[in-house]
Amino acid sequence: MLSHAEIARRIPHQGAMCLLERVVAWTPEEIRCEADSHHSAANPLRAHDRLGIACGIEYAAQAMAVHGSLVAEAEAVPRAGYLASVRGVELHARRLDDVAGPLLVKATRLLGDGNHIVYSFEVASQAGPLMSGRATVVLDAALAASIREGGA
Repeated sequence: MLSHAEIARRIPHQGAMCLLERVVAWTPEEIRCEADSHHSAANPLRAHDRLGIACGIEYAAQAMAVHGSLVAEAEAVPRAGYLASVRGVELHARRLDDVAGPLLVKATRLLGDGNHIVYSFEVASQAGPLMSGRATVVLDAALAASIREGGA
């Protein structure tokens, strides 16, 4: 449904840091993406000539960002979001760079209000799950910080 270039126009990550190749499906509750960048030696998340499994969290976070952009476009003006916490992460592999084929990245919106969204996520291969967990995204974190500090 969306190409790499269209994804890059919707999220702040650019160049090699835009990890997702395509959005294959989305609804207001869920997004499914694919990525091939885990095979690239130029992947900016690689360290010591490998791409560790925990890097899958960034793939999932980018899927959440694209999802937020798509939903906001249908409802209002997109707002900046920040990954605030990740919980219940289960790792089923050690690394991503040795996974054959594309990474299958799914994020499902579980709940949210005007300033927070909770997603479940999964990064998988054609052979099965690689990692999963839940993430909380805070929207307009700068505004929330200024309110905590007594501003706005």
